[in-house]
Amino acid sequence: MSDPGARVVGEGVLYTVWAPEREGLSVLVGESRRPVPLRKSADGYFQGIDSRGRAGDLYVFQINGEELPDPASRFQPLELMGPSQVVDPNSYAWQHVGWKRPAWGDRIIYELHIGAFTAEGTYRAAIERLPHLKELGVNTVEIMPIASFEGSRNWGYDGALLYAPSKHYGTPDDLRALVDAAHGHGLAVVLDVVYNHLGLPSDYLGKYSSRYFLKTRETAWGPGFNWDGPDSGPVRHFFLSNALYWLDEFRFDGLRLDATHAIVDESPRHFVAELAEAAQARGAFVIAEDDRNEARVITPRGEGGWGCNAVWADDFHYSVRIAMTGEGDFHYGSYRGTTIELVEILSHGWLYKGEYDPHRETFRGTYAAHLPYDRFLVFISNHDQTGNRVLGDRIHHIVSPRDYRAASLLLCLAPFTPMFFMGQEWGASTAFPFFSEYGGDRHEKISHWRKEELVRSGVREDSPMFAVMPNPQAADTFQSAKLKWEEIGEPPHGGLLALYREGLRWRRRRPSLSIDRQRVRVEQLAGTVTAVRWDFDGESWLLLFTLQGGSLNLNDVPFAAAENGPWERAVDSNEPRFGGEGEASFDPKAQRVHLCGPETLLLVSGHDPA
Repeated sequence: MSDPGARVVGEGVLYTVWAPEREGLSVLVGESRRPVPLRKSADGYFQGIDSRGRAGDLYVFQINGEELPDPASRFQPLELMGPSQVVDPNSYAWQHVGWKRPAWGDRIIYELHIGAFTAEGTYRAAIERLPHLKELGVNTVEIMPIASFEGSRNWGYDGALLYAPSKHYGTPDDLRALVDAAHGHGLAVVLDVVYNHLGLPSDYLGKYSSRYFLKTRETAWGPGFNWDGPDSGPVRHFFLSNALYWLDEFRFDGLRLDATHAIVDESPRHFVAELAEAAQARGAFVIAEDDRNEARVITPRGEGGWGCNAVWADDFHYSVRIAMTGEGDFHYGSYRGTTIELVEILSHGWLYKGEYDPHRETFRGTYAAHLPYDRFLVFISNHDQTGNRVLGDRIHHIVSPRDYRAASLLLCLAPFTPMFFMGQEWGASTAFPFFSEYGGDRHEKISHWRKEELVRSGVREDSPMFAVMPNPQAADTFQSAKLKWEEIGEPPHGGLLALYREGLRWRRRRPSLSIDRQRVRVEQLAGTVTAVRWDFDGESWLLLFTLQGGSLNLNDVPFAAAENGPWERAVDSNEPRFGGEGEASFDPKAQRVHLCGPETLLLVSGHDPA
């Protein structure tokens, strides 16, 4: 099959578009609308070469007298549904040509939204903040979707032209420069892509072919794609080509696939498995967002799974959050936040492994404790768990500083792949509400639609927060989501940032922290303390987390007894340098520890400071 779009070749520009139901289709180039003849092949592709074509040309496809953008447009410099632009990816001079995609193991991920990450909201401005991420201790940047969308602001999950980086953040070469600069800092870069639905206006794609969609596959966000019906081959190829386009032409190191549970594919080989194999053949990694707790998502393909490198594992966040807040609505109704619940999650990867989920009113999940810890990606904050709240408030806005420090250090050191959402490392004052800019009749309806979506997610319809919910369409709502970088140097933000840096410094000392499941044991101690233990060659770690407090004589508990010399304090979430009131009471001689409230404490045995 032919790769879609306009590509610079030796003879000029090669145009390719799939439109099997159309008898006539033409491409018009430049202001003069110079026609370039296209020939239709037996498999429904229209193709032709413009011998006068060059990079920078603007063009449209014409169908039945209507001018439409290229579904595989590489850039939309004017309007979303305006002319597309020919882009030559080889014109960019890469600076870090020696960069090699890293293996998946030991990833530490930082999620960000280009438009809200900096005041300028551009790819180039984000480059200026990469040293901060390097110093923080992360090694991978995850960029929320950037495909072209309607209006000037959007989370990115409503992309309409999936190959075209949004002009509101810069040019395609600006995006390449961001990836290039990240590689120069030793940071891998993951792009979030959406293959479960198309954002508005989605009707343009059906004008090329109705076979892109299946009427029986309606999703919560619009019509579902034709993954396994008649003529599904070119549809699958369109999306697979898109995934490889980001890897090949922009040198992303991996992809995060949005809501794979909504990619309904009953063919013998699921599209996600096909994509993962193609990406991994290039040395890239693939992360799935899938809320079903299905082990097959991260099970190797040779063992019958999809073979993704990791999956977003929500249970960790939900259990920790409800333990701190006591919230019972939204998705939190499935969790109790108890110590034993957290022990179960830390032991297995997620809580629901086939049990009945009372919130969803169904049985959910499969057993996955045989799979490596690093395949479970966890967090205490992300764009969904912040922005899909009525006010867009962050977790540290609603819990005590002591609670938040304890949860933060636990996240830094838990035996999973950790992910951080932009600004959480310093306790950003800014919220992250939902924002958009739709025109026409949708402008006034967005708030109503947004409320309906939140109610379906579990928010009470009579919640008083709806009265003060930020207007998604207001420019001020978007502005309120932008990080205030000047906060970093101000109390209490600086102390919290120091905690994250220290926690990740300790994590980087042991690359196998989230890889070797055989080294990890988890138990409940003193009723309210969650304990995680790692035993390395000549060194042991003991991580203690509690929100209620507890006292332990470590020598009296076989699980906690030191084997490589006495336990020594390594890092404590309540240290004054982090803004805390004082460290846990720890007697290194008697090996006694008293945790007096929300606290995370790491003890190390056999550690050589040198």
